[in-house]
Amino acid sequence: MDKKISQLFKLALGLAAFTIIYNIIEGLIATYIGFSDDSLTLFGFGADSFIETISGFGILHMVTRIQANPNSNRDNYERTALRITGFSFYTLVVGLLATSIYNFTTEQQPQTTFWGVIISVISIAIMLGLVYYKTKVGKALNSDAIIADAECTKVCIYMSVVLLLSSGIYHFTNLPYVDSVGALVLAYLSFKEGRECFEKAKSDKHCSCEHE
Repeated sequence: MDKKISQLFKLALGLAAFTIIYNIIEGLIATYIGFSDDSLTLFGFGADSFIETISGFGILHMVTRIQANPNSNRDNYERTALRITGFSFYTLVVGLLATSIYNFTTEQQPQTTFWGVIISVISIAIMLGLVYYKTKVGKALNSDAIIADAECTKVCIYMSVVLLLSSGIYHFTNLPYVDSVGALVLAYLSFKEGRECFEKAKSDKHCSCEHE
């Protein structure tokens, strides 16, 4: 294998590994603070990070597979990871919907959403960097799969923006129910992500997030 191509694959693997590690750290911090501060949107965002970690292992395996055989199709490991990820997203949707309804009926409000603002800003910056470098590597390797992964990473940016808006609005205005509304938007995005995972598990089609 050409030395330059080998280096590009190492970078692709490094980006996949970094994504996994970052999501674990982000998930731990966001769920802990979200639970402590009664911020449903932040807690849901953290739970999503753990689900993205499962997906990340599938991506890591995908890059290894493509490196070994560029023309190979999605294998059973990746399909299993996709199904588990999809099921996890649907479970998150149910949890967010149920808790949002509970918060609406009991008028439960977060103690603070300050940390939601901080975490979302950091997440947006890091995810933008990942999208840029994954796309760059994917184009250099002429890999539709890696480019598609970069496009799907944009969903994490959308979720971070939802967290930023809901946390920022509540932090500065104390507007009732905005945290629960943010959680409902996360539920919607999670549902779309779950559906996408099951669709990909059934075929060799790459992520179609850029078309949604």
